[in-house]
Amino acid sequence: MKAMTISKYGQVPLEQTEQPRPNVRPHDVLVEIHAASINPVDFKIRDGDVKLLIPYQFPLILGNDFAGVIVGVGHAVKQFQVGDAVYGRAEKNRIGTFAEYIAIDEQMVALKPASLSFEEAASIPLVGLTSYQALHDVLQATPGQKILIQAGAGGVGTFAIQLAKAMGLYVATTASPAGHNLVASLGADEIIDYRTEAFDEVLHDYDGVYDTIGGETLRRSFKIVRLGGHIVSISGLPNGRFGKSYRSGFLKTNLFRLLTLRETLLERKHRVTYTFLFMRPSGRQLEHITEWIETGQIKPVIDRIYPFEEAQVALEYSESGRAKGKVILKIK
Repeated sequence: MKAMTISKYGQVPLEQTEQPRPNVRPHDVLVEIHAASINPVDFKIRDGDVKLLIPYQFPLILGNDFAGVIVGVGHAVKQFQVGDAVYGRAEKNRIGTFAEYIAIDEQMVALKPASLSFEEAASIPLVGLTSYQALHDVLQATPGQKILIQAGAGGVGTFAIQLAKAMGLYVATTASPAGHNLVASLGADEIIDYRTEAFDEVLHDYDGVYDTIGGETLRRSFKIVRLGGHIVSISGLPNGRFGKSYRSGFLKTNLFRLLTLRETLLERKHRVTYTFLFMRPSGRQLEHITEWIETGQIKPVIDRIYPFEEAQVALEYSESGRAKGKVILKIK
């Protein structure tokens, strides 16, 4: 099968190569991929930024989420059959959606929303599951609470704003002037122009922050959260609590503690909780997201669709930070 691969970590371009069709395990479905989306985690994996958590082998097929049609099933599969249109997020140790086929455990996929095209459906799984787990599982947000979502016009932000509004939350977000109309149309209650305003000087007593940027932006977020509030980040660094819960081992867990010492001190100073989120695939949670999509509460936001052969161009465009919404690869 055709696949977009890298041969080593670093700023290396994707190569179109021929790879064997994946083996199907008893609980797997084999999916012919029609479309895949590009996410920041793709270039983090390429650069080796997550190798402490998951060491990959080469050649490595990049890509984490997809939409397509089942063309084969393992003998123990119960939920799906050949011909079903599905979407999903691949398991972290079995990524590879920049390809014609993927084998994936049936628990990681859900039926594709009937109202969406394959390209639209492919834009949902990673940002959808990440946002659901951040807002619902980690922050445990309830109607009326105030949440800051960083980078509202990006691929994650455009979904997270809609989800937060569907959950009844008050949403502030940061965006450039070019993204103001977009985030307003998605339901953002307060928009901060990060080029001219400092969000940590404008916002106060927020219940939670959904951080998608990391670094100093993450650390400034501690100033706006109320006592007992919560910050969840997908772009910060794993801390000691994460290392312990992820069973990373003594050495890695202590390395995480050292790397996040500043965040730990800020936690104590402001009396808030910081959580690093490493999203887990879940077909059941995708089914919940499908319900919001089918009722019109959440709609895909797509910036550009590229043909499979232009995967490297698509990756570069996504990495530039200029995209408003998701960047999609059309594979079939």
